[in-house]
Amino acid sequence: MNINDVHEGIQKYKNRKRLGRGPGSGLGKTAGRGHKGQRSRAGHSQHPTFQGGAMPMIRRIPKRGFNNKWAPQVGAVNVSDLEANFNAGEEVTSDTLREKDLANYRYDELKVLGHGNLSKKLTVTAHRFSKSAREKIEKAGGTVVVLPEKKPVVKNKMGSARKS
Repeated sequence: MNINDVHEGIQKYKNRKRLGRGPGSGLGKTAGRGHKGQRSRAGHSQHPTFQGGAMPMIRRIPKRGFNNKWAPQVGAVNVSDLEANFNAGEEVTSDTLREKDLANYRYDELKVLGHGNLSKKLTVTAHRFSKSAREKIEKAGGTVVVLPEKKPVVKNKMGSARKS
């Protein structure tokens, strides 16, 4: 084998299949669709998860538990992240966390967790604090500001929304 034989027969750009252009083309008459059947008809489309009439995978898998779609999404930040990204005397809020890419996702409430150590005096504002996080922030000389939790909107029997 020679080095110039390696790419022999390989085309960078293939010509498209010219379907239905007479029997001499090799793809005339049925244009590569075969005879009869669902896929031979014009306008055929199929759901991407269709499994040939078999019971779909999503219906075969057993369901367990309960997923509370109304539960608030809680964003979490560790004390070690505050130590690494904030200077002493700074204020930690949801906006400053977003600027530093620590809580750059959608959440309803922010919780500060106690993983790691804190040696800087910070003013931390969040909805929730773990017991150890609160202790570590106060031990370092910082302050903890608890934001009020959002009240869920509950619909009454008449269909209008009211706060509960």
